[in-house]
This record gives sequence, structure tokens and C-alpha cells, in this order.
Amino acid sequence: MAENFTIAIASGKGGTGKTTIATNLACAISQTGKVVQYLDCDVEEPNGHIFLKPQIEKTSSVTIGVPEVDEELCNGCGKCGDLCQYNAIVCLKDKPLVFDQLCHSCGGCMLVCPTGAIKEKAKEIGFVDIGSANGVKFGRGRLKIGDIHTPSLIKNVKGNSIKDGIVIIDAPPGTSCPVIEAIKESDFVLLVTEPTPFGLNDLKLAVGMVIELGIPFAVVINRSDASEKMVNDYCSEQNIQVILEVPDERRIAEAYSVGNMIIDTFPEYKKDFIELYERVSSYKR
Repeated sequence: MAENFTIAIASGKGGTGKTTIATNLACAISQTGKVVQYLDCDVEEPNGHIFLKPQIEKTSSVTIGVPEVDEELCNGCGKCGDLCQYNAIVCLKDKPLVFDQLCHSCGGCMLVCPTGAIKEKAKEIGFVDIGSANGVKFGRGRLKIGDIHTPSLIKNVKGNSIKDGIVIIDAPPGTSCPVIEAIKESDFVLLVTEPTPFGLNDLKLAVGMVIELGIPFAVVINRSDASEKMVNDYCSEQNIQVILEVPDERRIAEAYSVGNMIIDTFPEYKKDFIELYERVSSYKR
């Protein structure tokens, strides 16, 4: 059985049940005696803790470097603004202005400043919590309200990955930069979708993303309905494996609504999640 294995759980849209799959998968694997870590990288709206109910043992502040200008040294040449592709620093009438929220912390403005007027200061963007939950190692990021440096915080969360064991990454929804940061370097991606027109449309976008990244993947259909086969038909046409279908059952929805795990409330599903891991672990790159 493959170890040192990272599985990212992603989805083309929000609300598909990505966290439900990620948390139940982590717990099911842990109950087989393996070392498992769950990392909630949906840092703008982390909710894995609702199901895992972890004990937080350590909280760390996360900062990035942003420019700070000494106006006495600045000669208003504008080279910093010419370099910055994000308009995070500009010169207006020879006066430098810095927009922290737009900065990507590349440090280029400091390198091109001829007078050494630009230094770096720390800007807090969020927090990383580390703990454990019923045998599962737990980590999550919490982006500060109003901040937009999501990829930087996700990178920091992933920096806490264990080196010996199975890591389950709960990625943000969509196909934008935060998702790329969360799933890159994973061994396998599970794309969670639902059997609706919106689910299918966004699944196609997510499939294009993981193909571009060159990561092996398969599809999980949540709230599967036997009368709705649009997702199954698409996956069949594209030769994409549907590796698990979680039925659209009221009892599962009721358990979810109060923060209960599927495998704890309905133990018959435990073997499905264990089999899911056993199947994807063979894709170790």
C-alpha cells in the first residue's frame, strides 16, 4: 500500500460536498491504522472542523512581505511602478503610493529602486491552526476578512504537511489560482461533483484544469440520483473514471446538517471510502 501519498479533493463549484468527502475519507483511512493528515486549504471559508471537531494545539500568524517606502530617500523616478504588473506600488506626482492588498511579494520593487528607499515590512494575512481529531492530524488556514492573499496562506498551510503518511487536502472550490496552489504537487485529485447542469459545467472546467497540471484524477458524484445520468454519460464519453457515488439520501443530508460524519452515522459506508483510497493509492507518481 502506497504511503507518503497526497490526495487533493477539489470541485469545479462550491456546495458539491467536497468537505464531506474529504473528512470522511481521512477518518476512514485513519481507522485502518494509517497515519493521516487532513489539511483544510479552503482558507476563505474553512469548515472541515465542523465534522472533525479537532483539538487545536497550535495557532500561528502568517505574514507576507510588502513594500514600505522611505519618502526622504525616494526620488520619484517611478521605476518601481513601471516594474509592478499588479499596480501595488505607483508614483503620482513623484509621490510613492503602496497598495498592500495588490502586492504579490515578489520583491522586485526593492531590487529596481536606485536609492534604496523601499524596504519590506510584514503584513499579517491570516492564521494556521494545527491539531488533531480522533486519530487524524488536522491543519487549516483562516484568511483574515478582507484579505486577498489566498494562495500565500494556502502555501503556508501545505508547508505543515506530514512527511510520512497520507495527506488529504481539502481545496477551495473553482479553478482559479487558490485551487492551483492547493492541488499542485498532489499525487491524485478527486473531483467532487453533483448530477446537475451546473455541476456538469463546472466539472468540465475542473477536468481541464487537472489535465493541464498532469495530475491523475477521478470523479466522485455526490447526491447521486439514478434518474440523472448527465455526469455519468460525460465521464463515460471522456473515459473518466467515476470512482464513487454517494446517493441522494435524506438520512445522509440529516447527518450532514448537524455536523455528523457519514461513516460514523452509517458504518456501511466506511468500506466504500476505504476502497476509494485503495483504488487511488495505486496512482502513486
